Order: sequence, then C-alpha cells, then structure tokens
Amino acid sequence: MRKKIVAGNWKMNLDYSAGLSLFSEVLNMAKDEIIGDQLLVVCPPSLYVYSLSQMANQSTNVSIGAQNCHQAESGAYTGEISASMVKSVGAEYVILGHSERRQYFGETDQLLAEKVKAVIKTGLKPIFCIGETLQERNANSHFDVIKRQLADGVFDLPAGDFSTLVLAYEPIWAIGTGVTASPEQAQEIHAFIRKEIEARYGDAVAEDTTILYGGSCNPKNAAELFSQKDIDGGLIGGAALKSRDFTDIAKVFNK
Repeated sequence: MRKKIVAGNWKMNLDYSAGLSLFSEVLNMAKDEIIGDQLLVVCPPSLYVYSLSQMANQSTNVSIGAQNCHQAESGAYTGEISASMVKSVGAEYVILGHSERRQYFGETDQLLAEKVKAVIKTGLKPIFCIGETLQERNANSHFDVIKRQLADGVFDLPAGDFSTLVLAYEPIWAIGTGVTASPEQAQEIHAFIRKEIEARYGDAVAEDTTILYGGSCNPKNAAELFSQKDIDGGLIGGAALKSRDFTDIAKVFNK
C-alpha cells in the first residue's frame, strides 16, 4: 500500500512568527482531525526548519521538509545548504526539481540527478517534481517531456534508491494560476508516469511509488483529484498557507 501524502510548499512566504503560528495550527488540526494514515509534510523556508521540526517532534502524522538543497556535501557555495545540513535540523524530505527552480534558477535534469543522489545518500527522501509548460502541452509533447525528466533525473538510480522517492507531477500551466488540470488529465499523466516506472523498475516498485499532484489543488477539488487511481496526494502551494485549507485537503483521505 503506497503512502498517501499531502505536502505543503510555503515557498518564500511568511515571517518567522507567522510561520510558527501557522504550523502550530496545522499540528493541532492534524492531531484532532486526521484519522487516516496519510502524512502531512510541511516545507517552510529553510530558516524555519529546525524550529518546526522541534514542534513536530511528537507528531505521528506531520513531518518537515526543505524546499531545496545543494548537490555538494560542503564547500565554498555561499548562501547554499547541503542535504546533511537539512537532515541535521530535523527534516525528512526535500523538494527537488520544482518548476520554479527549473525556470528561475536554470536547474537542469542533470543537475537535479546529482541533487537526488546527494539527498538519498544523506538518508532524506526527495520529492522530485516533473511537469510540462503550457506550450509543451499545446504542442502535444507533454508525454515526451515527462519521459525525459524521469529518464535524465531519476531513472539511473538503483531500484532500492528509487524506492525512497516521492514523485510530484506539476502541470506548470496550473501553478498559481487558479487553473487546475481536470481529474482526467491529471490521472492520464499519473498513469503514464507509473507505466514508465514499471517499464524501468518493474510492477512492484511502480505500485509502491507515491505520485502527488501539484497544480492549484484546493479543498474544493482535492476529493475528485485524489479519487483517481494513480493520484496519491498533493503538493500544495497557496492552500498550504491556510491551516484550514491545508488540513481539509489532507482530510480527504480520512478513513
């Protein structure tokens, strides 16, 4: 049974006090209202990771992740943080390959492959993002884009290492736009991703891989999206900045 995950990416939002307040609300709501075995992963700015991990120390259904890390173990990389630094302050997950990192910071599939290996080596779990632009979808090349991102980014990993990954499909044209891929569109891509994993690693690994949807997911559309066979949760942006919305999305999986 693959893990159901709702991950919140705060991006570059909230000062320290507001971040602590929001996370305290999320912790309390998760404790009182989450009755399934789903996991909430909160990914704040790196400055807040230690404090939030201390607050979540006794939680059984909330974990902390970072939004990025460097591929090197250490060195003269001013302003960067390594995977081992992320782990040392209590994070368990790291988002890698988010479309904003690819677009604004020029991160390539080859660079991301190095980051994935560094994260896994440290014992953290990557949340590896893939997805197409509106132009690529309109050109009907979105399947090729996804296939390339998987092949160049993560498919050279041995099966044991790949099994630590969480994948997140984010249609770039739906991020922060209010436009959401239809459940059918999202399911089509998620099923394609799982088939690609099956072709590379076999059915067992494919069936165990958690694949999240990330593209303007909110409390109103989460149930329909998460009801699709191959969608195992969400990578949430704007709605993760509201404790009520974020918890309500996660409650879709309550049993």
